[in-house]
Amino acid sequence: MLVLLPPSQGKASPDRGRRAGLSTLVYPRLREPREQLIDAVDPRLRVAPAIPAAELYTGVLFTALGLTDLPWDGVLIASALWGVVRPGDRIPAYRLDMSARPPGIGALAAHWREPLRAALPDRGLVLDLRSGSYAAAWQPRRAPRVVVRAFTEAPDGRRTVISHMVKRVRGEVARLVLQAGGAERAEEVAEIATAGGLRVELSAGVLNVIESPARFTMAH
Repeated sequence: MLVLLPPSQGKASPDRGRRAGLSTLVYPRLREPREQLIDAVDPRLRVAPAIPAAELYTGVLFTALGLTDLPWDGVLIASALWGVVRPGDRIPAYRLDMSARPPGIGALAAHWREPLRAALPDRGLVLDLRSGSYAAAWQPRRAPRVVVRAFTEAPDGRRTVISHMVKRVRGEVARLVLQAGGAERAEEVAEIATAGGLRVELSAGVLNVIESPARFTMAH
């Protein structure tokens, strides 16, 4: 199973530590597009202090996920700068969103599309928790893919899409799946989420998590 996490805008700010070793990051064939982006965005990142990605990202999803306490097999974190990294890959704090267009590079989804297609495995179940801009850089062609959406449901049955805080819900789903040792089918993801106390509906590779407004407000 492949669990694809998004990065987060919230990041730790390491003031000490070894610099990132580009040769040690996952998928060495991604080194050239990484080098190109570092040169275009901030060459100082080559010597900046670096820490494991699992500790660097501190946003809503990562708070709900608690990645440092979970098994990391099959987990990759998408990144506009690095393409993808493993939780244990040491990287410095950086600022680059997939919507940016660095000089000499242009659209980042296009920059990463072919390198990621050549590097990432296209087999097994993919639990894809990325936003649309990161998903535009790579999607499996053959492997089944599960994405997660979230809604609140009022007592009268009306549903409202959860936008920003869907990151928390996705973190909760990822935590349950990783704690369970992964899944081979979309139906297993739904079963694991249900056993973990979530109300879910699965349809055509989309796992909808349904929350009451009261629970959503308390979690927010």
